[in-house]
Amino acid sequence: MIGSYFLFFMLLSFLHSWFPGLDLEQYQQSELFEMMKKSPWKFFFLAAIAAPVMEESIFRSLVKPSVADIKLFLCALLFIGALAIIPEKANWILRYTLVFITISLFYYAMGELIPEKYFLKISDLLKRWYLPFWLVGAVIFGMVHVFNYVEGLYFDLVLFILIFPRIIAGFFCGKIKIENRGIFWPILLHSMNNSIVLLLMYPFSEGV
Repeated sequence: MIGSYFLFFMLLSFLHSWFPGLDLEQYQQSELFEMMKKSPWKFFFLAAIAAPVMEESIFRSLVKPSVADIKLFLCALLFIGALAIIPEKANWILRYTLVFITISLFYYAMGELIPEKYFLKISDLLKRWYLPFWLVGAVIFGMVHVFNYVEGLYFDLVLFILIFPRIIAGFFCGKIKIENRGIFWPILLHSMNNSIVLLLMYPFSEGV
């Protein structure tokens, strides 16, 4: 994965020299820098913990899933819905605590109310189609990060270049999920990747 990143940035430097008119700095993650400056602990929690768990649960849990992975995917959907309902201006610690309690109860309820044989049937079906879930999931994972740079539905070559490292990350997280047969390791890799980026971004947030 690290080697792929180095190769990507080497190609990026060549691309910039071949097409000097290509402005790779026209899109800035100003909102992320602003959050990092105003609420560093909240930003760290979201980037290093909440985002890896939620995003891997959505994009990688259905790649050769176990019964627990399918339940985790459904919990991730509930996570998104709960965040949409709870006001964003609410205290962020209380907000995420309520969401965590809700999805924990939901996970437990699924185990008690839905026979495991149904989850096993779904698991067997999805395992046959793991390749499209892996590859398409990696692409969609990268695409949703467009909203780190723009608010509306807009896409161009520069945005594709900016999100391409996320597609690479999504591919390798899926690969790790398949090889290790568990969601923990891609979550850990995702968290480590975000933490490194966070450490690199933090000095620049001071100037925002």
